[in-house]
Amino acid sequence: MSEINYGYIVDYIRALHTPPQNPILAEIETAIAMGDETWPIIKPEVADFMKVILFMVKPQEILEIGTAVGYSSILMSECLAEGGHITTLERFPYMLKQAEKNIKKAGLEDTIKIIVGDAAETLLTLPSEGYDVIFMDCAKGQYINFLPECIRLLKPNGILITDNVLHKGAVAKSRYLIERRQRTTHSRLRDFLWTIMHTPELKSSVLPFGDGIALSYKIGGTENEN
Repeated sequence: MSEINYGYIVDYIRALHTPPQNPILAEIETAIAMGDETWPIIKPEVADFMKVILFMVKPQEILEIGTAVGYSSILMSECLAEGGHITTLERFPYMLKQAEKNIKKAGLEDTIKIIVGDAAETLLTLPSEGYDVIFMDCAKGQYINFLPECIRLLKPNGILITDNVLHKGAVAKSRYLIERRQRTTHSRLRDFLWTIMHTPELKSSVLPFGDGIALSYKIGGTENEN
């Protein structure tokens, strides 16, 4: 097995992945593949999936919770509507430094705005219904805590994409089969997944590829409002 899917399936899907044309994304991928860096970035199949969703939505405003080195922000910028923007939140100085460097090299300083600080505090300062898409890829144990703010911040008909929700398949296992130090994250991820599937404002699906993706649609507004 490879994470949550059979290894041969993962290998085949990743072999279909087209390397990014953006030289900054390619540079980040190469550094990780060569073992020079261990930066956390989304997996190739997740990147392909997100681009399809975002090209369908053509968002004007995207919120990202967890910038890391800026890979996802740069990738998502390719799918924005004309004049669109990305706001991304990061609190770790090392990641912030790398993200700023990559975003500048990509020439996207006017498109991608990094807000520095703890998302638990920063989210409270952002405008209600201000975002067409929210991408959440931060501390997994915080997903359930950030969910109410994500719902508040999403526009009607907005999309929430949440990465790593199956935690290498551990979420599907009994808590008694999980290492004790991982049980809090296990419990909170289960709580998050149950909540998005049972919240009347959302229509959600959990998809078993990458490390698990949750896709949630915020009900409301008029059809094709975006």
